[in-house]
Amino acid sequence: MRILVAEDGKVARLRLEKTLSKWGFEVESFTDGNNALSRLSEPDPPRLCILDWVMPGIEGTELCRWIREKFPEESFYLIILTARQGIDNIIEGLSAGADDYVTKPFSDRELRMRIDVGVRVLGLEQLLNKKVKQLEAALEDVKSLQGLLPICSYCNKIRNDEDYWEKVESYIVRHANVEFSHSICPSCYEQHVQPMLDDRKNGGSSESSSE
Repeated sequence: MRILVAEDGKVARLRLEKTLSKWGFEVESFTDGNNALSRLSEPDPPRLCILDWVMPGIEGTELCRWIREKFPEESFYLIILTARQGIDNIIEGLSAGADDYVTKPFSDRELRMRIDVGVRVLGLEQLLNKKVKQLEAALEDVKSLQGLLPICSYCNKIRNDEDYWEKVESYIVRHANVEFSHSICPSCYEQHVQPMLDDRKNGGSSESSSE
């Protein structure tokens, strides 16, 4: 998984790069908010971001606000990293759109725990988006089968949108994610199949007796 780091402090940035790489993450590192914003504006940006609050250009909180306004329906997990402490600063950071707040100096264990939460949240959101798309596709299939269908009273063929008549199973196969397997219901078996079997049986018996 890719993580975007925006941190102007050289020591903190190098430590983040080394630690995250050791944990198996691909790190995209920037020294100011403007370059981080440019990367996030490109296609397929990292979805988990660690943003320093105070840095040149756009600060971390402003970058959070920009991401939330620019991509309101997309999944990003934003962690503010700062030396500022106190409940007022935490509230300000979270109100700007951050998902989590880590104070400097941070411990590797704490950082890993918070990143694991972000990875889990992004995974759940990705799974939810997939389920939503599947549901939307299923609803489209249902919609395509709704409405009044002209069907012949004699042969049971359906008149399609192109004003042609076709078999019921052909119409349904084209408009829904189903396949047909042909069988015989009990009433049709008694009405059609059983008489034919009886005729063959009687015919065979009569031919045997005449010989």
